[in-house]
Amino acid sequence: MPPKFGTSGLRGLVTELTEDCVTDHVRAFADTCPMGSGVYVAHDLRASSPDIARMVVRAVQQAGLQATTCGPVPTPAFALAAMAGGAAAVMVTGSHIPADRNGLKFYTPEGEITKAHETAMLQRLGRDRPNHVGPGPVHDDGVAAAYIARYVKAYGRALEGMRIGFYAHSAVGRDLMINLLKSLGADVVTLGWSESFVPVDTEAVAPTLRQDLQHWATERKCDAIVSTDGDGDRPLVADENGRIVVGDVLGQITAAALGADCVVTPVSSNSGVDLSGRFQSVIRTRIGSPYVIAGMANATGKTVGYEANGGFLLGFAADGPSGPLAPLMTRDAVLPMIATLVAARKTGLSACVAAEPARFTAADRLQDVPMAQTQAFVARLSNDPEARHAFLQTLHGTESGFNCIDGPRMTLSDGRVVHVRPSGNAPELRLYVEADNADVANQTLESGLKQLRALVSP
Repeated sequence: MPPKFGTSGLRGLVTELTEDCVTDHVRAFADTCPMGSGVYVAHDLRASSPDIARMVVRAVQQAGLQATTCGPVPTPAFALAAMAGGAAAVMVTGSHIPADRNGLKFYTPEGEITKAHETAMLQRLGRDRPNHVGPGPVHDDGVAAAYIARYVKAYGRALEGMRIGFYAHSAVGRDLMINLLKSLGADVVTLGWSESFVPVDTEAVAPTLRQDLQHWATERKCDAIVSTDGDGDRPLVADENGRIVVGDVLGQITAAALGADCVVTPVSSNSGVDLSGRFQSVIRTRIGSPYVIAGMANATGKTVGYEANGGFLLGFAADGPSGPLAPLMTRDAVLPMIATLVAARKTGLSACVAAEPARFTAADRLQDVPMAQTQAFVARLSNDPEARHAFLQTLHGTESGFNCIDGPRMTLSDGRVVHVRPSGNAPELRLYVEADNADVANQTLESGLKQLRALVSP
């Protein structure tokens, strides 16, 4: 299957991201979107990324544009630098997906591309274009320093006295993150450094990693353990007991800490944000940062956005404990990480999370299932109430509410929520569960995955 757009840019197998494919997409991007002063190019740490980044640079030059290389840096740091430079940007990353896959994320000088931009790009693919001789690439080596300065200016030494574990794995911003946490005053313990690529999905944390987090938290006496996904735009946070704090809870704590009026978040985020009563409005969207950004554009007041994976978008000029924090309209891992740690200083992170409304989410995915089968199954659930009834009976539940904003999302009479959604660009089927008890959420997730596996596996 050729590379295609999903919720986070273009994705595909490395073998399919050929020079012709990459060039065609970059040239279509240049044809249809604002380029500003040129195109910044960066990449993550997977083995295929440097070569693909070089393909991107050549395509930018063929478009007659100035390419600015930034090397391996986190996506939000890179986007911040490109926007500051008034430039478009292309990030080479597959985020959390396995190393045999990769992708491209595209940015205009204002931030992430919209779905309208994406549609225009797709319509320009395959066109014959004249090749230009653009200027030679230049390098920006100040991306990490500017990103660190953004948060030190806003938060000062707010983590002074805290012992924070940092799970480094193969995250592209691991050196940057260690320096940032130390600059904010934390005593940092580096954990799990890996020279080979580790696909960390912050919405579907592997059981072995959960065990490692609990072991590290106890053995190293950490107040919290933090990390990111592969390209640094989704946070992973565990409390002092090594238990994961899910991304949408990080989002609602951060939104409150910043004094937001309006929250924009996908249907997959838990309903605690609605139940808290702290926000004037909550707007629900389809899953994916482009939809969140579109929702934020139509909102009023001090608006923020976040996803269930924890990626956070700041839509207004906020105030940190030590200084101002400018808007950043791209998914960011650092802000929800720091804001939550600061909010938890007095009580501890587990107590801070326990103070939120008692809604608990659990999510995981089936991998390596044919996309045709998952899509057919999801269409059947979406369109056939009897099919939903039969599926929910296996979970000992009956449907009391339903929406299909982004895949069938079924509310059960006992308050549980079961949401089934196929990946748009990978052979995966995701299951999201919400309940008023963590054990019930996890049990429903386990049972639901078992039933889905039986229904869609070859």
